[in-house]
Amino acid sequence: MGAYRDRTLVLYASSGGSTKDAAEFIAARLRAQGVLADVRGVDEVRTPDGYDAVVLGSAVHNRSLLPAAEHFVLRNADTLRTMPVWLFSLGIGPSLRGPVGGRLRDVVPPRIAQLCELIGPRDYHAFPGVVPSAGAPLVARLVLWICGGRYGDLRDWPAIEAWTRHIAEYLHGVVAA
Repeated sequence: MGAYRDRTLVLYASSGGSTKDAAEFIAARLRAQGVLADVRGVDEVRTPDGYDAVVLGSAVHNRSLLPAAEHFVLRNADTLRTMPVWLFSLGIGPSLRGPVGGRLRDVVPPRIAQLCELIGPRDYHAFPGVVPSAGAPLVARLVLWICGGRYGDLRDWPAIEAWTRHIAEYLHGVVAA
């Protein structure tokens, strides 16, 4: 593949480091496919100025992106609407199983759906994240059990890589056109 000459900003908001790891993985895979990709924490960047595309990831807490990611989207909504943007999240939702969890697994939380509607990303994808067991209150453990959830590092690296490949293919297609 030919080199992509424009720049892609891969941003992340992470609470425990797993979303940062995913963002670094995405940026590395984009680079391996000829895309110039910079990876930064969402608190390190005020605007996406100077970039031609954005991939923004956040951990999901309480069915919302982390506040720093949400603030970035709201602050830059006008700019983000005019460029290719991909959103991803890491959380417990996509890993749920069973009769209850199966119904909840693919539901986009309302606040995230509003942000998607606001900026119109090319795609939003929720990936399973890391669910720590240490310190989880009894109620949280019961809800997780009822919803068919489990603890551990549930990130699906092959799925993240496949999603990233689609981003690179789109970016190469834009340059070719």
